Amino acid sequence: MTDHLNPNVRHDFVLLFDVLDGNPNGDPDGGNMPRTDVETSQGLVTDVALKRKVRNYIATYAEYEAKSEEEAERLKIFVEHRGILNDQIRRAYIAENIPVGKSAQQIVQDKVILTSLRELDAYLPPAFNFVDNDEDSGEVDATLAYSGELSTDELKAFYASEEVDDLFKQNKSLSKFIKDLVKNAGKPDKNRDNAEKAQKWMCQNFFDVRMFGAVMSTGLNAGQVRGPVQLTFARSIDPVQPIDMAITRVAVTDAKDREKLQTIGRKTLIPYGLFRGYGFYSPFLAAQTGVTEHDLKLFWEALVKMWEFDRSASRGMMAPRGLYVFSHDNKLGRAPAHQLFEQIQAQLNNPETPPRQFTDYSVTVCGKEFPIYQSESAAGSKAPMQPAAPSPEDPINQPELPEGVTLTRLC
Repeated sequence: MTDHLNPNVRHDFVLLFDVLDGNPNGDPDGGNMPRTDVETSQGLVTDVALKRKVRNYIATYAEYEAKSEEEAERLKIFVEHRGILNDQIRRAYIAENIPVGKSAQQIVQDKVILTSLRELDAYLPPAFNFVDNDEDSGEVDATLAYSGELSTDELKAFYASEEVDDLFKQNKSLSKFIKDLVKNAGKPDKNRDNAEKAQKWMCQNFFDVRMFGAVMSTGLNAGQVRGPVQLTFARSIDPVQPIDMAITRVAVTDAKDREKLQTIGRKTLIPYGLFRGYGFYSPFLAAQTGVTEHDLKLFWEALVKMWEFDRSASRGMMAPRGLYVFSHDNKLGRAPAHQLFEQIQAQLNNPETPPRQFTDYSVTVCGKEFPIYQSESAAGSKAPMQPAAPSPEDPINQPELPEGVTLTRLC
């Protein structure tokens, strides 16, 4: 096992990536302008944005590259794009045959309520189960059952939805019927064993829960998991200058604007920025969530390849420029992370000229400039190229590193 793939020891890592003519992480509170430190003008990319890219890569890998159904099952994503977290937790309860609530059921005898329920059926959450009667035979009673699993906020959201609110206003008896049913139901009794059982299932089946942790007590309770992998904000090496550009469109949105020759939009970007982020891996927390060697391999792979699956015109050209993993030979570690991170330095070659490409920087590792690797051309001569990663099987061992720490460059 190579050092950086060992889930039983501590790892600290540095991630370098850059953006050219793009917005790496817009701030919704700032008109989607690139995030910056207001005092230093350095660019910022949140840990959440980076983890979103990791999640998207893992989901893509699971769908198209997983070697088996068993592997794909372990790579589900808890925080999915437009996903519903409580529904994910509910899957754990169902899979482990844990009651999801104290159910209640009521026969629908009022024909006016029954008619309204038929209209409402399409908007009922999965926690409700409406069974219509058989009008031909008249032998089956119409019933509405509720599992009792929804939270107060979820019920409020259900009641407040436009279609439901309209039906409740039209039929007060329908509103009272459903709310009385909800009062008669309830959540399952708090049970620590059930919560731990559900939490274990979530860790086994969701990659991001296993790696990043999650709060899973928002509906049905699966507790809280502290993730073994923690990321910091990434910060640009040097100040960046966000640009807000006007763009034009020759088409119009509405017919009323037909006479306009064009419409105006906005596009925000930074010309160039080299960003540096940090990450930490705890083997103690990994043992609790069940992280495997394969999980670590996929995580490192995601940090290198995720940029290729997150392309958009707004992000410009984003690329990984370095992934440096410091692996300790034990769980506690041999040195403080900040001292190891100081071994990786990126500096402008010419501080007087604003950077516009990666080659405007020099990256030093343990005090030595990292070499520019070359490849053989078809004619047999060596042609210069961008730095390429040495084999992961060949860690960078430097005398400047503390005893028991190895450094592996994966990008």
